[in-house]
Amino acid sequence: MSQVNAPTSNTISAHEQILHFPKGQQPSLGQNEWLIWSGSQDEGGLPDLDHGAHKVLVPFAWWLEHHHEADVIAKEKNSQIGVWFAADDDILKHADAIEAGKKIWPLVAAHFPIFRDGRSFSTAALLRNRFQWQGEIRAIGDVLIDQLLQGARVGFDSFALRPDQNLNIALKQFDLYSVTTQNSWRGPRTTRATLSVKAII
Repeated sequence: MSQVNAPTSNTISAHEQILHFPKGQQPSLGQNEWLIWSGSQDEGGLPDLDHGAHKVLVPFAWWLEHHHEADVIAKEKNSQIGVWFAADDDILKHADAIEAGKKIWPLVAAHFPIFRDGRSFSTAALLRNRFQWQGEIRAIGDVLIDQLLQGARVGFDSFALRPDQNLNIALKQFDLYSVTTQNSWRGPRTTRATLSVKAII
């Protein structure tokens, strides 16, 4: 794992590579350039970004309290700061802040505290459907290969997998099924006509 993404007492661990799966494109891997700050230093001010990292994801709750500070504004101007939503964040309660964030956050993320907690799937779906979020939404935290297909359907287009996950296996998950039976953020379900053609082939 690269030093930039090595966990510390005030960061959230993530794989050194990000799995990107933009809508309408093929999945690919890229270097993880974003440090995920846990916000455990609650006295205010951004943390020192060690090891050459310049981009940071901060907790949404922290951003609400500190977005007016000079160091935060400086990073906003350079597109070097985004936010991550905790599983229990009520984003509908902060609609105005989300709308303002469309102009300044190049990346937002939703955190999975444990893989069995699916609340962040709802966060991604709300961002895409209710807020019409067009930018990147990343899954962070306890993100496993088993969650990729569902995550991609509801609105995630990048994944910071848990460091122990195999990226080669992860890339293959999106080719497991050629037929979809439900509409999703990525597109409508496979039509009967298409199903018939595939069946014949």
